[in-house]
Amino acid sequence: MSRWIVLVTPVGGVAAEASSVRTLAEFEGSAEEAMARFAKEVNSYDLDVTKVKRREVFKCSDRSYFVRVNGRLSQFEYFFQLAELVADTKSADLPDTIS
Repeated sequence: MSRWIVLVTPVGGVAAEASSVRTLAEFEGSAEEAMARFAKEVNSYDLDVTKVKRREVFKCSDRSYFVRVNGRLSQFEYFFQLAELVADTKSADLPDTIS
């Protein structure tokens, strides 16, 4: 079973002032389970928005999306990524480094 994280980075609008990468979720599962969880996060994230009026989702790749959320008074833009753990120095199942 693979380990996954869902990352979000504010890239535009008011939320960009705190432009740091946030880990939204970390979990184990199959690739299909990870994609389902990723879709849920992309389609529901509105931490900074008071009242969602519109959500636009742009697919950049299978594991990254750009999302624009319009609130009552402001617009926010986020970049979402799904990442799979591929190296871990504490796991016998994974290499210590990638090549």
